[in-house]
Amino acid sequence: MDKEKRHIKFESAELRFSDGDKQTLEGYASVFNVATDLGRFSETIERGAFSNSISENKDVRALVDHDSGRVLGRTKNGTLELREDKRGLFSRIHLPDTQDARDLATLIERGDLDGMSFGFTVERDRWEKQEDRQMRYIEEVNLFEVSVVAFPAYEDTEVALRSMPDEPSVDADTESRKARFKKMLLDFKIKSWQ
Repeated sequence: MDKEKRHIKFESAELRFSDGDKQTLEGYASVFNVATDLGRFSETIERGAFSNSISENKDVRALVDHDSGRVLGRTKNGTLELREDKRGLFSRIHLPDTQDARDLATLIERGDLDGMSFGFTVERDRWEKQEDRQMRYIEEVNLFEVSVVAFPAYEDTEVALRSMPDEPSVDADTESRKARFKKMLLDFKIKSWQ
């Protein structure tokens, strides 16, 4: 099973300080029942998709930009708390007293970072044809990590495309659009670093 990642904006995240100088970051790593256009198909995460990962006490990590060398917390020791509510996958990260976490707090306060993401494999999904495109409903995932990210956009759609049911044919126009989109995304990333 291929590991996938999804990114969203920090719509309801806040950085709050409590217990002296202990910093706690809260936000939604996933929002339920919001259709997202991933190119050849749309996708939505259904309510309950994370419940098994949470109830089975999986050791989920909180990372910076999906980088396993930049750990912010983990469920095993209580520095990462996860729960599903009616809106989505809520996460609370008790930030460590490290330079990486202090830098992260500053970047969030300034508004430089405003997104979250999560890494997972799909345990159960279903596909439905809606009008002229496929719709993927993710019903259950195996959650590995949640991340604070610099680019809160769905960038890893190629991994998701591999799990999409085969279509009878993909025309040259579709392939051309995909290539133009990839180039546009690369140009955007390059320009954002200049």
